[in-house]
Amino acid sequence: GETIDIAVGNCLDRFARVIGLSNDPSPGYNIEQYAKRGSRYVDLPYVVKGMDVSFSGILSFIERDAPGRLATGYTKEDLCFSLQETVFAMLVEITERAMAHCGQKDVLIVGGVGCNLRLQEMMASMVSQRTHGQLCAIDDRYAIDNGAMIAWTGQLLYHGGFSAPISACTTTQRYRTDEVHVTWRD
Repeated sequence: GETIDIAVGNCLDRFARVIGLSNDPSPGYNIEQYAKRGSRYVDLPYVVKGMDVSFSGILSFIERDAPGRLATGYTKEDLCFSLQETVFAMLVEITERAMAHCGQKDVLIVGGVGCNLRLQEMMASMVSQRTHGQLCAIDDRYAIDNGAMIAWTGQLLYHGGFSAPISACTTTQRYRTDEVHVTWRD
């Protein structure tokens, strides 16, 4: 599966700006800390289509809804809790579905959002209950910056026999991972 529109990290970062959370040390980390103190759940749009997810509707809804909620007794902590629980439940659902389709029992979480301990907890619970498998989360030092993941992929390509002059190298922001010709695996 994939996101139909915006990435989960982009959704969280934009939400943090909406409610005025700091970027220090990172918006996602701050949402995680606020969510730990949240206690009132706000129903948010939940958009899962097969193994795909959509986060733009959740973000639009909460951008529009947050000022009114904050004015009527909900806290930033409640909104962080609600958003985090909703988007992580979506990720767990599609991961479980993908595991069933692919016959897998273990999950590896990578990327900046993968640093979130609540996501790791929810995913570990699903993996344990479903398959008695194992959840592995990449060390936070390597998960924050996609640059490390890009560099590793470059190393795999290079050792797989691929090279290109710098002048031929470009960036494609929305490059589809299913269009990558993987030469380093059987």
